[in-house]
Amino acid sequence: MAATPSVMIPLGTVAADFNLYDIVSEQDLSLQTLRGERATVILFICNHCPYVKLLNNEIVKVANEYKSKGVNFIAISSNDASQYPDDGPEEMKKVAKALSYPFPYLYDETQEVARLYDAACTPDFFVYDKNLKLAYRGQFDDARPKNEVKPTGRDLRKALDLMIKGETVPDNQIPSIGCNIKWKK
Repeated sequence: MAATPSVMIPLGTVAADFNLYDIVSEQDLSLQTLRGERATVILFICNHCPYVKLLNNEIVKVANEYKSKGVNFIAISSNDASQYPDDGPEEMKKVAKALSYPFPYLYDETQEVARLYDAACTPDFFVYDKNLKLAYRGQFDDARPKNEVKPTGRDLRKALDLMIKGETVPDNQIPSIGCNIKWKK
C-alpha cells in the first residue's frame, strides 16, 4: 500500500467531457448528463484500496446529504482489472449495491478519463462548479487507514458549502492520499 498523493492540477481547469459505462444502470453516461446544478464531484475510487474502504461509508453519507443541494457525485474506477480483478465491473457492481451508492459507478476500462483528469490515486477528488471549472482538488479529510481519525468528509464538505453559498474555495488545499491508480502495462 504505497501512499500516493493526488496531482494538484490548476484550479479553474475545465472538466473534460467523457462517456463511460455505469456498471449499476448498465448504460453509457456522460459528464453532461450527470453534472450537478451547483457542483459536480468526480471521484476516482476502486474496490480494493484500503484508503477508499475507510472512507466509503462517509462518501455515501456526504453524497446523499448534498444531492438535495444541487451537488452530483460521479465515481469512476480506472484500475487495470486484469491485474486487480476486485476492481472489475462485476465486483464494482457488488460493492455499489452493497453500499447503496447514490451515484453512478463508471468503469474507465481504457484509462483515458483518468489520464484526462490527471488522476493519480484512489480516492482522488475533483470538485467542479456549476460551469464545470475546477474549484477544489484535495483530500476528503484527514482520515487514513493507519491514523485512527474517523472519516467525516470535513475538507470536501467545507469546499462544497462554500460553493453552494457562491463563495470562492481557498486555494490552499491538501492533496488526497491513496493507493496509486493501477495503470495498464
